[in-house]
Amino acid sequence: MSFAEPEHWQGTSSDPSDEQFGHVVEATSLDKASEYDAVLVGEPYDGAVISRKGAADGPAAIRAALAGIKSHHFDAGPVSSIGDLGDVVIPDGSVAEVQDAVRATTAEIHAQDTMPVFLGGDNSLTFPNVAPLLESGSVGVINFDAHLDVREVPESGPTSGTPYRQLHDAGLAGYACVGARHFETSTAYHDFVLDNEGEVVTAEEVSDDAVAAIDSALSALEHVDTLYLSVDIDVLDAVYCGASAPTPGGLSPGDLFRAVRLAASDDRVAGFEVVECAPPLDEHNRTVDAAARTVAQFLAGWSA
Repeated sequence: MSFAEPEHWQGTSSDPSDEQFGHVVEATSLDKASEYDAVLVGEPYDGAVISRKGAADGPAAIRAALAGIKSHHFDAGPVSSIGDLGDVVIPDGSVAEVQDAVRATTAEIHAQDTMPVFLGGDNSLTFPNVAPLLESGSVGVINFDAHLDVREVPESGPTSGTPYRQLHDAGLAGYACVGARHFETSTAYHDFVLDNEGEVVTAEEVSDDAVAAIDSALSALEHVDTLYLSVDIDVLDAVYCGASAPTPGGLSPGDLFRAVRLAASDDRVAGFEVVECAPPLDEHNRTVDAAARTVAQFLAGWSA
């Protein structure tokens, strides 16, 4: 297990009253992680992406954008006590070998008394990010995503489209996809989710009523002990979305922020991630900025 040394954080404003995440996030180490309410963990990997790559650049870009965001939320107040463990060192090897190596690291992170916030990286690492939680009780995932990502694992190994099938096979107790798009998922995969008592909440439903949409997702997961929240940034509409598979008909950033903040307020939440943000595919940093603000919204909702 190893991390690349985290960089020093600093704000971008010359106004001493402008407290930004760059002023409140501190570089730290695993042995000191429990001193912080939450810790950031970068996962610069896109070796499992089915289509266009670029997500390996996500962690650095999200951190850079987050540093300049002000720390105050009007309802929750200021966000504080955030550490940064740096980036997980990703080994060479197959996707399965990378998942195994990352899982050993995330198990150590989950063992600390802090909230892990994973900055991806591609969606294949959702499996090792969640898997250690399965060892200590029933776990459910709310997946903010245009797609269900429950493909069967092919003989060639896992991909960015297989993490929730892998988690189901490993004992995941509940699954809800929020923001799913019509005509983006095969019937077989929708049937798989329903056959396993999962829930699919469409992008239209979120746009119509974010509170009701999150209530539907949480109701489907009321039987689990622990919740994990995952945001695949392609849940955003293509206009805002620099990712491997952008499509029209998705969420606005505002809809995503509210939905994530509502879900984050559940006392069972034990982890969060933003994945598939691909800066090389972005325009004018729209997606990077949205991803960074999604992290901020999660922290505000969780700490409120």
